[in-house]
Amino acid sequence: MTTKAEPPKIAGFLDEEEMALVKAIEAPGYAPRSELTPAGKKAYAAAARAAMNEARVKISLRIPESDLLRLKAKAMREGMPYQTLIGSILHKAVS
Repeated sequence: MTTKAEPPKIAGFLDEEEMALVKAIEAPGYAPRSELTPAGKKAYAAAARAAMNEARVKISLRIPESDLLRLKAKAMREGMPYQTLIGSILHKAVS
């Protein structure tokens, strides 16, 4: 028999403002909305395209397996591919 896993208990880690946000989002009838205008969306899309069109170079890199596992876990928490996270970290380091 399988049982449904309980959601993680995060209340102990949230301050009052964060708890109020959680309650508001979980309330019946909540509908997310964006204050981003269509022009703003186009501007962000153009910036993203410009960033993605930069020439990319394939490299090979040897790192400790434990570091790679931690990078993959962090990328999963951030909701992105681990190679994107590594590129972001490198970009920040050299900027």
